[in-house]
Amino acid sequence: MSVPGEGAAEVSLSEPETMELTRRGLRLAQFTVAYNVVEGVVAVTVGLMAGLVSLVGFGLDSGIESAASVLVGLRLAARLRHGVADEDKERRALKAVAVTFFVLAAYVIIEGVRSLLGGEAPESSRVGIGLLIASLIVMPWLARRKRLVGEALGGDKLILADAAETRICVLLSVSTLLGLGLFELTGAAWLDPVAGFVIAAFAIHEGREAWEGELVEDDDDDD
Repeated sequence: MSVPGEGAAEVSLSEPETMELTRRGLRLAQFTVAYNVVEGVVAVTVGLMAGLVSLVGFGLDSGIESAASVLVGLRLAARLRHGVADEDKERRALKAVAVTFFVLAAYVIIEGVRSLLGGEAPESSRVGIGLLIASLIVMPWLARRKRLVGEALGGDKLILADAAETRICVLLSVSTLLGLGLFELTGAAWLDPVAGFVIAAFAIHEGREAWEGELVEDDDDDD
């Protein structure tokens, strides 16, 4: 995976411009936390009530996305206060986030297998579908704004990492929505755990990237 900033065009920003862009990145991280907390609570609650493994997994991922944005927000706030951030603490925090992704993947896989073997049929959830549609509206916009700020700062690794996290949330929304939508249309119970397995695959991939400190946007990620 390419590293943001390598090969990027040189930018010359004044200190006020740099501070303003950093504040913008902080506000985007704060909005991400607030949105994902609400999204996660609703998704987990509705998913547990309806027995929808993929929706619960999506809600738990929202919590993980919030944790990542909290990390970004804290570092940006520290940068605004002191101009520097503790790189060692960031690496330790990223490894902790990686562990939560692996836990999420294990949960979704175990519950999905149990659902398939037990032949459990989840209830449909229009609220869950509406939540996912809302995510597909908000998250692409949010990911783009973060990426633009990161690029404006000359390829800021921290903010571009947050943009990559948000983009993963978009992909998870698509996966989960397809599973729930097809279940709503066909009544095929196996579609939900299969969608959950897709979420697990994303979680494992993202967890590995977090562990290696490579949660960044690819250069070929075009709008």
